[in-house]
Amino acid sequence: MLAREKLIFKLLPVLIFILTALVVMAASGKSIDATKAGVVGDGVTVNTVAIQKAIDDCSADGGGTIQFPAGRYLTGTIQIKNNVTLRLEKDATLLGSTDVADYRNLDPFIDGSGNPMGHALIVAVDAENVGIEGKGTVDGQSPELKAKQNPYVLRPFLLRWVRCTNVTVRDVHLANPGAWTLNFFQTKGAVIEGVIIRSRDLGMPNNDGINLDSSENVRVSNCDVVSGDDALVIKSTSSAKPSRDIKATKCKLSSRTNAIKLGTESIGGFENISVTDCQITNTKMAGIALYAVDGGDLRNVSISDITMDGVVVPISIRLGARLKTFREGDQPRQTPGKLRDVTIKNVSAKNIEMIGMLINGIPGFPVEALTLENIQLELPGGGTAEAANVQLPEKEEAYPEFDMFGKSMPAYGIYARHLRDVKFQNVRTTVKTPDARPAKIFVDVEGVTPAGFAPAPTMTAK
Repeated sequence: MLAREKLIFKLLPVLIFILTALVVMAASGKSIDATKAGVVGDGVTVNTVAIQKAIDDCSADGGGTIQFPAGRYLTGTIQIKNNVTLRLEKDATLLGSTDVADYRNLDPFIDGSGNPMGHALIVAVDAENVGIEGKGTVDGQSPELKAKQNPYVLRPFLLRWVRCTNVTVRDVHLANPGAWTLNFFQTKGAVIEGVIIRSRDLGMPNNDGINLDSSENVRVSNCDVVSGDDALVIKSTSSAKPSRDIKATKCKLSSRTNAIKLGTESIGGFENISVTDCQITNTKMAGIALYAVDGGDLRNVSISDITMDGVVVPISIRLGARLKTFREGDQPRQTPGKLRDVTIKNVSAKNIEMIGMLINGIPGFPVEALTLENIQLELPGGGTAEAANVQLPEKEEAYPEFDMFGKSMPAYGIYARHLRDVKFQNVRTTVKTPDARPAKIFVDVEGVTPAGFAPAPTMTAK
């Protein structure tokens, strides 16, 4: 064999790989008009079969983008397949069906309250290079769907990504989900950018905004979330898969519950989480909630540059011993995990209702290595000497929430219990009216540097 022929023979596998990649790239670059594939945008025709066929054909042909021009496209559950992106143009709306028979559950599970969950309007399972983008809307029509059920049992998520790789959700408007709005489970690599979520005041539970579960390498930026339940929440329902390497920045968050939350489901734990430069308004529970109660560790978490206007508790932290499981086959952990190496800094909060900070470990399992820096809290004051004598219960196995110990607090600034190696630096409180309670109460603490925690004089109410 000639030398040149030998070289070509050796390079043949590489050439075949390159040609195959070019074919895939070319295919994934193609764009398909959904209306040319038989999808009807009249708001009446149920398009589930037509949309699914367009997705299946596109994926089988190497992938691409399915475009929805202006119109209202009624559908039940649709499954996005490999290398397919849905693009909703301005004034294009995917409408969720109001018929329960049009929904499928491709990955059933039990949520933290013990409810069966998993139905979704748009879902991808074990898929890669998938997404949804554009200036259009996905509307789950949940009030109408709820009205046709008694009791309200089938509550579809709006968008759900299960064990996917390389997901993009960009610029879309998401509204009226039956349950969580945007959910990622065991997903590796996701970009969530410029998304608007509206799920508040629907009269139904569990309308989380952005919900990340046992996922990793996720980037969230420039999102605007007004949600009925937690606005930006990171969970870990899989015992062997922590949520990790997640960054969120430049988001506006408002919620009927918590704005930024890690937990409650926390068996797998959390690590390497960063949330920065966010605005929190009109939130009815905690602005920042860090809850590790199912045996997983919560560590290496940084939250900074947060403004709050209208929260009940700006910072609520709990290490507990509920020790619950959420996935079939998982065994409960035998002991609580660790909550440590957490930094919260550059936080300002006003129009606070209850207390500035509530931080609790449990006996024998303290919150450790916590840094609170440059935190300014404006509190209502008005607490009584009687309230200063309130004794808070431990509730080691309880569901964690801002009011788990009651709503009457013995301190107005911070109540901290079972802590080790905690640093307060430039943490200040201001009360609008005089308060007979102390600014801080520390119970069972070691290695705590409280010198940087100081109450400021009572301000004059305007």
